[in-house]
Amino acid sequence: MTEIFMQFIDLFLNLDKYLEIAVQQYGIWIYIILIIIIFCETGLVITPILPGDSLLFAAGALAAMGLLNIYLLFFTLLIAAILGDALNYQIGHYVGLKVFKQDAKIFKLKYLEKTHNFYEKYGSKTIVIARFVPIVRTFAPFVAGASKMTYKTFATYNIFGAFLWMFLMLGAGYIFGTIPWIKNNFSIIVLGIIFISILPMIYEIGKAWLEHRKKNQ
Repeated sequence: MTEIFMQFIDLFLNLDKYLEIAVQQYGIWIYIILIIIIFCETGLVITPILPGDSLLFAAGALAAMGLLNIYLLFFTLLIAAILGDALNYQIGHYVGLKVFKQDAKIFKLKYLEKTHNFYEKYGSKTIVIARFVPIVRTFAPFVAGASKMTYKTFATYNIFGAFLWMFLMLGAGYIFGTIPWIKNNFSIIVLGIIFISILPMIYEIGKAWLEHRKKNQ
């Protein structure tokens, strides 16, 4: 089990090298593989550990090297990300409520109500920010569906968030991914991307904590 975990970490931190090998081995089929990964990471609650940000950054870098088509990447993965979140929302909408029970230890109904209120208040921020936060990116659409967030609102920010995610991650890889220092220190870049991606969530949590503290003073 430990060996498998270490292999996953190695794959995650050296994704650019493995992806370049995959491009050479699978050719045009690599687009299908990338579409499946992005769709599963955003659409299935059971696959939150799949790489997202780093995969897009690495793909953008390979596009800059001429190994992939940046336009084909952008539009196919954009559609995959939008459809993935839409599926996740529908799963949460139809299955989510069955998970929440009054006497449940984890999925309490009061948690569902609080989540629903949070989405109604910070809906746009939640869906868009979640795109840039690993793990949260996978669960946010499910919770939105389970808490009965209106689909029109969800769909609007789902599309906007997916577009922004693709534009920034693929664009960053395309522009900076071929810089020698970045290519030679990809693992550091991956960790940096993760750190930067959780900053918005830390900001929102800190802001909510300060507001709560002021109300109780």
